[in-house]
Amino acid sequence: MPVRAEHDRGVLARLLGRDPVLHAYQLGDLDDFFWPYTSWFRRGEQVALLYHGVDLPTLLAFAAPADTGALAVLLAEVAPVLPARLYAHLSPGLADALSGSFRLASGGRHHRMALTDPVRLGGVAPAGVVLGAADLPQVRELYARAYPGNWFDERMLQTGQYLGVRDGGALVAVAGVHVFSPVYRVAALGNVTTHPAWRGRGLGASVVAALCARLRETVEHVTLNVKADNVAAVRLYERVGFTRVADYDEWTLTALAAAAG
Repeated sequence: MPVRAEHDRGVLARLLGRDPVLHAYQLGDLDDFFWPYTSWFRRGEQVALLYHGVDLPTLLAFAAPADTGALAVLLAEVAPVLPARLYAHLSPGLADALSGSFRLASGGRHHRMALTDPVRLGGVAPAGVVLGAADLPQVRELYARAYPGNWFDERMLQTGQYLGVRDGGALVAVAGVHVFSPVYRVAALGNVTTHPAWRGRGLGASVVAALCARLRETVEHVTLNVKADNVAAVRLYERVGFTRVADYDEWTLTALAAAAG
């Protein structure tokens, strides 16, 4: 069964919707907001996404352990048509399928977490106001100070799902989303940070709690990615009701021919 480019959102939604938490990012990318920046590959029941909406194209390929072998076959077959340099989020073990075509540099193990115990949100005092386009300069300034090198897509401020905490007019904490799709009922938190001078006061938990409550009005599955060794962040998310549901690895891939050149 050969790999094919898949252009039918209905087919993709059916396949990815079998595990909406594992595939939350991909489901969200079916939305009109992201769809123009996507290329989809399918082999039977397995799906991989190449997202072009960031400076370095990003490959997303996730599978339950029982399906890892089948998805590995898809990745090996699609490798020749991938960009010469890209980033990848891959379920454990899948990178081997690309090692014959790419040099791989590890970006570390990450956890996929999901909001499975929303009752815990009630134990945290929510805080935060909705941020919009007018707040972009302050958002940029806070990320430059507190979270340099993060994955912030400025267009996501248009979703109305970025919340911020202010002190005297200055933005000191923020939580937002990488993905937000009421159509596919999924969201993925991202770009959560607090100004260094304000850490240790619970602002991160408060703004995350407020955002989760807001998201749950329109989506069913609230997820996030966090680096496995970021113990403080993992504890924060557990405090407000998230649990670890899967692991994946991040990689930078450079085609062997390009690396040799």
